[in-house]
This record gives sequence, C-alpha cells and structure tokens, in this order.
Amino acid sequence: MTKREKGRKIVALLAEKYPATCSLDAVKDYELLFSVRLAAQCTDARVNMITPILYARYPTLEAIAGADLDELCAIIKPCGFFRAKGKDIIASANMLLQNFGGVVPDTMEELLKLPGVGRKTANLIVSDLYGKPAVVADTHCMRIANRLGLVTCGSDPYKVEMALGEVIAPADQADLCHRFVHFGRDVCVARKPRCGLCPLQDLCSEHGKQMSKKTS
Repeated sequence: MTKREKGRKIVALLAEKYPATCSLDAVKDYELLFSVRLAAQCTDARVNMITPILYARYPTLEAIAGADLDELCAIIKPCGFFRAKGKDIIASANMLLQNFGGVVPDTMEELLKLPGVGRKTANLIVSDLYGKPAVVADTHCMRIANRLGLVTCGSDPYKVEMALGEVIAPADQADLCHRFVHFGRDVCVARKPRCGLCPLQDLCSEHGKQMSKKTS
C-alpha cells in the first residue's frame, strides 16, 4: 500500500469518528489569530476560558491595538509566556489596522509578517478562515503522522508539513489536521496511546512494529 492509499483510508476512517473543527473558540477573524497565539504552550481549553474575558475588555481590533500592555497581560497571564504573547497581540492588531485594512490576510507570505505568526498559525488561518488547503503541523499532527507511517520526519514541523502535503489530497488536508487533534486527545495520546481502542490499528506502522516485537 502506498502512503497516498494509506492516507485516503485514514482520512475516511477518522471522518467517521471525529469532527473537522477547530477547538479554539472565535467569532471574528482576528480573534482566531490571537487565540492561536495564546495557545502556544497552552491548552486550547484554557485559552477558551481566557478569550471571552479578553474580548469583553477589548471588543474591537482598535481597542486591542490601543491596549495597555500590562493590563492586557494581566488578563492573558494564565496562558503562559504572557509578556511575549501580549506584545505580539498588540503589535499584530496595529499592523492589521495599518497595513491590512483591519482584515486578517489570506496568504502565507502576508501572515508571516505579523508578530508571533509562524507557518503553523498561518496554515490554520488560511485553511479555517479562507478554505485553502493547508497542513497544520502541530504537535498532534506530527506525532500521529509519524506513528502511522504517513511521514518519517520526526518533530520538524516544516518537513512534516511538506511530506504530509504530498500524501494527503489538498481537499482533505485541513480537515485531517483538525481530526488529528481530536484523535490525539482521545486515543493516540503522547504517552501510553490507547491502541486497543484505535480504529487505525491495521494502518499504523508503530502498532505493526509493536506487534512484531511481541511475536518475535
């Protein structure tokens, strides 16, 4: 079986069990952008607890752009690395207003100009906001894609993004990455994956290796 054939089967099986939804709550385009920034080294659940407070205090992009750094940081402190995140959020708000007409841009090139935005964030934005094919190489995606044998790139986000993009059809890429997140929290966890409950056992390279060891 080729990696593309395996990819198609994995896409179909995960689509039966997990939603292709982002676990970060957001209504406006910039809210998603800032929520992703807050989620770095923080759980989505915690971010979703903090953002309603943040956006109630700063209900517009202009309000965020003009926010006092210390006051904004006090709100987002539970998300960790709050000083760096606060600076990036305020700087990005100002750049969006000054350079992009207050609209989150829809290209990788323009998104990467925003403070604190890397390829992972940019890919999520272009896929979720603008419906473009993109591989969001977050920790779940990298771990699961390697375990399944779809890629063999380890934990290099760029290499995983490029390799997975070669074996997953463009129309399925963004949805699969979202499903990987749900699947990674439910079954294919970082430590002690729940392989006995996994619907992908027969397609998983890592599971195959473990079974071979037991029978050797």
